[in-house]
Amino acid sequence: TYHLKLPQISNLLRKIFISMLDATDKKILTLLQQDSKQTNKQLSLQLNLSVTAVYERIKKLEKEGIIKKYAAVIDKDKIGKSFLIFCHIKLLQHSKEFLSNFEKEILKLDEVSECFHVSGDYDYILKIHVKDMKAYREFMVTKLTTIKHIGSTHSTFTINEVKNSTQIS
Repeated sequence: TYHLKLPQISNLLRKIFISMLDATDKKILTLLQQDSKQTNKQLSLQLNLSVTAVYERIKKLEKEGIIKKYAAVIDKDKIGKSFLIFCHIKLLQHSKEFLSNFEKEILKLDEVSECFHVSGDYDYILKIHVKDMKAYREFMVTKLTTIKHIGSTHSTFTINEVKNSTQIS
């Protein structure tokens, strides 16, 4: 016989639940991703549901962790952070200690908006927002390259943003 542990059961149930989302739940997710400030009344009119039904469905999606949080999308130009860089990081080794230390230190850096552990030639890709090249150099010299176990970095500077969406279908 095969015995599942509690975390495995929880993950399995979550996957089953996600696959069971009906068209209305999917429409709610689409509408909220377009504008999460919509009221339940506004959503109910678009979905032809009662306000209570919309409220209960949203609460269920939140409880199940499908909706993780609500956030504002900021205009980077208006806050002086329009210089976007993707920085590829290669660590000296792939040991658990090096990975954990790097990830712990990256979480402390406000300039890094996203960090991904990836396969391929590099170990991590960072998405970094700063004011300009001078600010990026300062970030590299005083913050990023002071993190232990970094073997090399490779920076790619964006020329133009073609698509930037938080929406997942």
